[in-house]
Amino acid sequence: MNEPKVTYCRDCAEELLTGDVCGFCQGYRQISHKELADLGIAHVDCDAFYASIEKRDNPDIAHKPVIVGGGTRGVVSAACYMARMYGVRSAMPMFKALKACPDAVVIKPHMTKYASEGARIKSMMLDLTPLVEPLSIDEAFLDLSGTERLHGQTPAQSLIVLQNKILSEIGVTVSVGLSYNKFLAKTASDLDKPSGFAVLGRDDALEFLEDKPVDFIFGVGPAFARSLAKGGLKTIADIRRRDDSYMMKHFGEAGLRLSKLARAEDFRKVSPASNRKSVSAESTFNEDISDLEALKDRLWMLCVKTADRSKAKNIAGRVVTLKMKTKNFETITRRRTLTQPVQLADAIYQALEPLIEKEANGRQFRLLGAGISELSDPVGDAGSLLDPGAIKRGQAERASDKAREKFGKSAIIKGREFRAIKSRDKS
Repeated sequence: MNEPKVTYCRDCAEELLTGDVCGFCQGYRQISHKELADLGIAHVDCDAFYASIEKRDNPDIAHKPVIVGGGTRGVVSAACYMARMYGVRSAMPMFKALKACPDAVVIKPHMTKYASEGARIKSMMLDLTPLVEPLSIDEAFLDLSGTERLHGQTPAQSLIVLQNKILSEIGVTVSVGLSYNKFLAKTASDLDKPSGFAVLGRDDALEFLEDKPVDFIFGVGPAFARSLAKGGLKTIADIRRRDDSYMMKHFGEAGLRLSKLARAEDFRKVSPASNRKSVSAESTFNEDISDLEALKDRLWMLCVKTADRSKAKNIAGRVVTLKMKTKNFETITRRRTLTQPVQLADAIYQALEPLIEKEANGRQFRLLGAGISELSDPVGDAGSLLDPGAIKRGQAERASDKAREKFGKSAIIKGREFRAIKSRDKS
């Protein structure tokens, strides 16, 4: 005998017993699943968040394709669903995006605004459960298991209320995936976009995954998919026919992970602890740059941005990274491990300067990036026998930070940064 489905109204979250229209609010949107009242792990994902915020703030572009990104030489940060219909995707070079969708409205990112609205949404999530694990400013896992008594409703009902509250108070839609583990919750949230609510339960997850291609699983890129195909593994069902030892032997840790996910096994907990692994900043130039001093000027600006973000989060990093992309789109990444974690722009720059001097050998570059990783709490600013002036420069930077905080970021600008700004504006 088939177990009866549980049905909730997606407009008021009340349970429906009969009928196509909600008897409480007259709403017609519904979500039904036989395990709907028993599942507690969710993935909540804002729909085209950056573009949605821009459309919210400018009704004149509400019904136009919108791309959020930087200049013709930059990349797409986000695209609304209308722009996606033309083939525009995140991380696509802007010139390709505009070729695919020439009538798109292009808007430079307003990260401070997006972060602020993302924080408001996270606060709403925390009202439901302390177990919120952010993945970015616009998506997070939530564990609502055991919250029924606190809220007087099941996790699914709480999520419906959250979804409607975000729309009414923030003005953007979110899609919800509900299941019994993180892998399936994230999988479900992609099934019904935008403003969707999808469920994968214990009884239907395996059958749902059965015929999906291997790259349906997050983390399986084209190269890995080709390797799997050479071994006769094209679908998730093919993977299930191999045991863990086979997958581990032939594909390493990634193969073992894939083997477990193919069986819908994911025992990771929803952890509210921060999982940030790095802090960085990068810039795509309007024109290619080959001059070493000009590249150093741009590097300094990126070190300042990275340091500002690190200071705001009160973290430091022991590994510094230089990223460069040539005019031919070749990416060069160089890392250096330091004796102690750094946070100051000066310290990051001093560590990266020898790396950029080595790589800038006359080639033309279109992108530059700087970052720190192996994050930890900051330690005191220290100098060394090789650089006795580091302490004084650090003290000066801390003093300028206070001035910038009080009078604005443009209150104090170093000569190198001033040259970089002039060069950027000219190009």
